[in-house]
Amino acid sequence: MTVVPFRSPEDVAAAVGAVGAHLAAGGLLAYPTETVYGLGSRPVEEDVRRLARLKGRRADKPFLLLVPDRRTAADYGLVFTDAAHALADRFWPGPLTLVLSGGEGRLPPLLRGPEGGIAVRWTSHPGVAALLAGIGTGLTSTSANRPGGRTAPGIGAILKDFADGVADGTLLVLDGGVLGNVPPSTIVDCTRPTERPRVIREGAIPVAELRAAAGTLAP
Repeated sequence: MTVVPFRSPEDVAAAVGAVGAHLAAGGLLAYPTETVYGLGSRPVEEDVRRLARLKGRRADKPFLLLVPDRRTAADYGLVFTDAAHALADRFWPGPLTLVLSGGEGRLPPLLRGPEGGIAVRWTSHPGVAALLAGIGTGLTSTSANRPGGRTAPGIGAILKDFADGVADGTLLVLDGGVLGNVPPSTIVDCTRPTERPRVIREGAIPVAELRAAAGTLAP
């Protein structure tokens, strides 16, 4: 089994067991999100290294972490500053990635960026959120393309670009159909509690919208 239907609530419910077993065995996953298709693994060091090798990405370039709810992020020991709370209250679940401090001893160092934070997003994709809730873990995430390549709107490019991983059973592909032309998530660094948060990448949520919603706590 290399491709699993992932379009309806029934598809998602049927996929939970197979995906959970695949990830528990150290397998990798391609899946739709609210922005683009992603590649991911369990948030454990060996699996993250395997993900970096599959993508052809430097192991020292961090991946982000998808969670099914805000409590999961807190359970991993991630620290929400006042700004992070304000932004999460308004934009989570959704295409906003927050870089947070904390997580020592609970998340692998390979997820940590050069300034010490871990990028995390509560996904608003209903299927992925339900899947993560069902398997009881966060999921690392990076866009499903080779470094420097275009993001994949559907699984055709994934099956081509990562054919070896699909063929040997390392990569399980969830077919959520062709996604719309949505920019990647906006990323905001909230690691410094005494400083204004900093926009790392403006994406699906414009900076003006962040500021309108969070006022002085926005970047």
